[in-house]
Parts: sequence; structure tokens; C-alpha cells
Amino acid sequence: MAGDRRAAILGLIIDYYIKTGEPLGSKTLCDMLPYAISSATIRNEMALLSSMGYLEQRHTSGGRVPSKAAYRYYVDNLMNAERLTEYEKQRIAERLSTNASDPERLLADAANLLSELTGCAAFYSTVKDSLDCVQGVELIPAGNGKVMLVMLTLGGKIKSSVCTISCPVDDEFKELFYTFTREYFIGTPLDEIDLSFVQSAAPALGLRVFDMLPLLASLCSLCREAAQGSLMVTGETKLLSQTELGNSVYNLLVLLAGKEKLENLLNRFARANISQSLVLGDENPVYELKNTAMAIARFDYNNSQIATLGIIGSLRVDYKTILPRVDYIMKTVRAYLKEGGIRYE
Repeated sequence: MAGDRRAAILGLIIDYYIKTGEPLGSKTLCDMLPYAISSATIRNEMALLSSMGYLEQRHTSGGRVPSKAAYRYYVDNLMNAERLTEYEKQRIAERLSTNASDPERLLADAANLLSELTGCAAFYSTVKDSLDCVQGVELIPAGNGKVMLVMLTLGGKIKSSVCTISCPVDDEFKELFYTFTREYFIGTPLDEIDLSFVQSAAPALGLRVFDMLPLLASLCSLCREAAQGSLMVTGETKLLSQTELGNSVYNLLVLLAGKEKLENLLNRFARANISQSLVLGDENPVYELKNTAMAIARFDYNNSQIATLGIIGSLRVDYKTILPRVDYIMKTVRAYLKEGGIRYE
């Protein structure tokens, strides 16, 4: 954009609009500039900004407000991002350290923290991995005829369920179960494990198959669950307080509740191999998201696993406050996924 003065005017208009939701008049703008300038000159500059597509007049009697293009220019060129304090960085690292060794729980914690710190809806997704397989299975007796079944995949997914069985879980029972799962389940791709797979392997158990059946059915179910990609959205109701969204918020909430369109978008982003992006307004290919700001990051971990994490808010979010926090949370999650934990610096 030609002219530092014009850029300064645009920056003030956007900052004021983000803060108040109201257009900034030329007289008020005069008082805010650090140098003397007439109202007429400011009006001329605002007219030029309008012709360049950075300001728009939504109502005949209304003042000029930032356009979608203006927010992109603001973020890329004008925004003075806030610096996080060392205390804030430490708190973020501590909040995310609880489940640092469990990727899906870490991502869920990060989504909740993103929503809490930004006032936006937040999400995380994991992409289906056809190469993921069973790495380990553990039986934990829980008493009263119940046993907890825990499964770990090569990709780091941990799934568990509680089963009721009719026989004692003694050493002989556990040895038979572990021998059977080592032979038929460990190293087998999750996509290949279904009820027909269990039925074909069951004869190896002989008469004990009836004792093992609840565990095998549950293990099959856990494999099916782990084989699918997942999507979690949190903080959706916070969008209702973002007045800039107007009536479009209801279509947005329907989109988030249905999840299918969002999941498809996140899968496309994951395949695009982009580390992190801020998608504003019409840059988003999904119609219901064209009045939103969407920050999204992709994570690669445990060899072939892929996940996304991000936020969705109105175009009028406080970028200079929100984006540094989003960036630091993404950075912290990336470090935990790579190293299983980081030291606070």
C-alpha cells in the first residue's frame, strides 16, 4: 500500500472497529493520529482506501468499516502483536503437560485451552491412517467379574473399555489371551480387524473361545474406533456472543454440529502439507466459514500420524491478542508431540 499515512489510518480504523464494532469518524481519527492532519485529508484517504477495497459501507447511512481484504492486510502488515509474558508461557506449557504422552488427549486439552484463551470455537482432528496397527494389549482385572482392556496402536492411540466376563482372570486365562493376541492382533493393521477376522481366528482358542468372546468383541470394537479419524469441536456457543457474525452464526453452528464439511476441509488441509495457516473470509472454500477467521495447524507425529488443531471466530477477533497465544499453543503442542514433553525455558 502506497503511503505510510494511509496505512496508519487503515490500522487505526481496524483497531477501533475490532475494539468497538463501530466505524471510526474522520474527526475522531484526527485526534488519534500522532501528527496534525485535516478532516478533509482524512476523508480523501478513506475514499482511496474504499476504492482500493479496504473499506466498505454496509448501509447507506453507515460509516465505513474494514472489508475482508482489510483484515488480511492488517494481519500481514499492520498488526502489532502482543508479546506473551514468561508467566503466560509457563502456564500454557503446564496446562498442556498433563496428557503430553497421549496425543489425542493432548490435542483435546489444547483445543479446550485455545477456546478458553481466545473466546472462539476450537477444534482438533486426527486423520485416518491406513498403516496404523495394534502395538500392544493389556488386561487389568477390576473385580466383580469385570476387566479393563487397554489397547495401544503403533501411532500412539490409546483406547480402553471395561468388559464383564464369567470366568476368573487368573494367570492361565491371561497367558492364553496374550498368546492369542500376539499371534493374531499385534502388528495387524487396524483396518483389517473386524468380526469376520475374529471369527476366523477364534478356533485357535478351542473351548475357551466362549470365555474370551466378550474381550475379543471389545478389542475388535476398539480397533474399529482407533482406525477412524476423529474430530472434536468445543466452545461453539462462544460464537453467539460474536455479533459480527450476525445471522450467519446459525448456519455456522449447524456446520460445526454436523462436522462432515469441517472434517472434509481439515482433511484437505492435512493433505496439503501446510504447517500453519490463517484463513480469512473468502479465502475459505466453505460457504458457512466465509465470514470467519480460522487459524489452523497441522501436526505430524508417531511416524505416520497426522492431526490438525485450530480456532474459528468472527473476522472481528482481536488478532494482536489472540494470534500470539494461538501460535504459542501450537508451538507447545508440536514440541510435546515430537519429544513427549518440553522443558519450559
